[in-house]
Amino acid sequence: MSLNSTASAERVHIGFFGLRNAGKSSVVNAVTGQELSLVSDVRGTTTDPVKKAMELLPLGPVVIIDTPGIDDEGELGSLRVKRTKQVLNYADIAVLVIDAEKGESQADKELVTLFEQKKIPYIKAFNKSDLLEGIPQESENTVYVSAVSGMNINELKEKIAALVKTKDSGRRVIGDLIKKGDTVVLVTPIDASAPKGRLILPQQQTIRDILDSGATAFVTKETELAGVLESLKAPPKMVVTDSQAFGVVSKIVPETIPLTSFSILFMRYKGSLQAAVQGARKLDCLNDGDTVLISEGCTHHRQCEDIGTVKMPKWIKEYTKKDIRFEFTSGGEFPEDLSEYALVVHCGGCMLNEREMKYRINSAADNGVPITNYGIAIAKMNGILERSVAPFGL
Repeated sequence: MSLNSTASAERVHIGFFGLRNAGKSSVVNAVTGQELSLVSDVRGTTTDPVKKAMELLPLGPVVIIDTPGIDDEGELGSLRVKRTKQVLNYADIAVLVIDAEKGESQADKELVTLFEQKKIPYIKAFNKSDLLEGIPQESENTVYVSAVSGMNINELKEKIAALVKTKDSGRRVIGDLIKKGDTVVLVTPIDASAPKGRLILPQQQTIRDILDSGATAFVTKETELAGVLESLKAPPKMVVTDSQAFGVVSKIVPETIPLTSFSILFMRYKGSLQAAVQGARKLDCLNDGDTVLISEGCTHHRQCEDIGTVKMPKWIKEYTKKDIRFEFTSGGEFPEDLSEYALVVHCGGCMLNEREMKYRINSAADNGVPITNYGIAIAKMNGILERSVAPFGL
């Protein structure tokens, strides 16, 4: 991935929902200007959510999601409906496609209720409106379109763009903690788990945010860190390290220099740092037989020293000195019922968008289960939790 491209996790996710044969896929294709989704007169042609990262004017970088019909039937259909509802956990904006000839159904109204419960901005797009004798008056969040004739498709895009603009929160990875002229040292260990020939996404995004702030980034491995600090004329504003090197790096960096990790930066950026810090306290209260869920937002080839499935369980057992059971999830898989777990330990979430990361944190809270993340848990187990979150006023 290049430094100037936009990661899918940073793109606005726009989900298209509705009944089978309302013309969702046709509207998606009309909005995107390409054959993104398969179109057919057969009900239920879309069988799984179809996602596509793209540039869409006037919106910019987005992820378009075409979902199966919310009224799908049978055992397989119920699974498709479940997957459609899961999209609501990471959709930033929803477009409800309604057959204009048939009008709004009870299932459509139930979807609107879900949008509102989950606080997802939405638009009702009444498709096949070219078949109506007259077009009803539109409200702020309704538009009458025709995927076949192209009627009001541009208006639909403008309405979506307006919702995208209201969503922009101006949040930063690190830029709000530094100023022009500052120096930040980034510690990026290169081991068997490091991707060959490139930096991982959190490191890339942190570097970019530092540069956007007019500050300077020094990137080094932990083995060269001491030499880098000695070579600087003045102490850096901050040191940010890969969490796995916390133990080594904390001994090299003087207490007078703020120290944190990429994982902690991203929990603040996308989730809830406060909740994760509170969740880390559970590590002191785990008992024999407790089950800890270790969840990652991406799927990747597991190395022999994989942090999620190997290192983290080992460190937790060594720290707690308890007989802990572990379960693992990755990618889009995240249990709806977390009640069986004593603690959830999540990755940094660089491949998840803000909405899905916060959904997972809120799910844990709803189940009364503490949740933390790799960086904060590792800081806790190394005895430097307070130091690692001090830059954020915690």
